[in-house]
Amino acid sequence: MQFLTTLVLVVQMLSAVAMIGLVLVQHGKGADMGASFGSGASGSLFGATGSANFLSRTTAVCAGIFFVSTLALGYLATHRDAGAGSSILERAAPAASAASAAIATQIPGAAPAASAVLTPAPAASGADQIPTR
Repeated sequence: MQFLTTLVLVVQMLSAVAMIGLVLVQHGKGADMGASFGSGASGSLFGATGSANFLSRTTAVCAGIFFVSTLALGYLATHRDAGAGSSILERAAPAASAASAAIATQIPGAAPAASAVLTPAPAASGADQIPTR
């Protein structure tokens, strides 16, 4: 499973770098519009720009690969440890209860760990909440 995750991550990084390079090499639509005012008639000022060239199609393919690899990494991350618990909170609960038990033993007169985790703090009285000058 670790090999598959690493392979998908490498594919995602390569597609991202290729997509960045392809976008930087292409010229924008503004360059065609500026050229049409100064020299000759270009059909791309207000009309269609025509068919996509090789760079734009390659960029679209890289974007598709990047999207699919991102979905694959998300799937692999959520299904890595399916047997350990069905959610992150269930996997973190034993560690949180152990940490609260360790803290409760250091406080003199503290309640046991189970009641400290499940019992909310007592509400303060109304007189304690009113600010005085």
